[in-house]
Amino acid sequence: GVSLLSFALNVPGPVAVARLVAEGATAVKIEPPAGDPLAAYSRPWYDALHAGVTVVPLDLKRDAGRDALEPLLARADVVITSQRPGALARLGLSPAALVARHPHLRVVAIVGDTAAPEVPGHDVTYQAEAGLLRADLPATFVADLAGAADAVTAVLLALREPAGACHVVGLRD
Repeated sequence: GVSLLSFALNVPGPVAVARLVAEGATAVKIEPPAGDPLAAYSRPWYDALHAGVTVVPLDLKRDAGRDALEPLLARADVVITSQRPGALARLGLSPAALVARHPHLRVVAIVGDTAAPEVPGHDVTYQAEAGLLRADLPATFVADLAGAADAVTAVLLALREPAGACHVVGLRD
C-alpha cells in the first residue's frame, strides 16, 4: 500500500525503487524530457529496474511541469530524490517545500556526500578516494548499490516516523 514518487536518476534511486516495488510498493518516476541517463548507458538494466514503475516525463523547470507534478505528490507517501539540494530548492522541491505543500509526505534524499551535499560526485569518485580502484574501472558500482540499500532502509524507517520525516543518504558515506 505504499506509494513512491521518485525524481532519482542513474543507479541508486532506481535500484532502491525497484527493490521497494518488488516488495509491493507502487511507484511513479519523474524523468526530465531527455530521460534518465541510465537508459542510454544500459537499456536492458534500465528496463529491468523500471519494470512495474510508471515513468512520467515532466519538465520541472517549467510551470506546466511543476503544476502536473502536484497531483502526483498528493498521492505519494514517500518522495525519493537524487539531485543536489540547491537544484531541488531552485525548483521548489526541497524536502521542506514538499512537506509544506504536502504535509503527509516523507522524503528520502540521496546525495553524494552528506558532509558536502552540493558537491557532485559519483561511485567511481568515492571508490577512488577509498583506495578501491586499480588500473581498470570497477566491475560493479559499490557506492551506488550500497547507497540504494541505505535508501531502502531510509524509506522503511521514514514510514515508521511521523509525516514530514526526511532522511538523507550519502553515497560517499
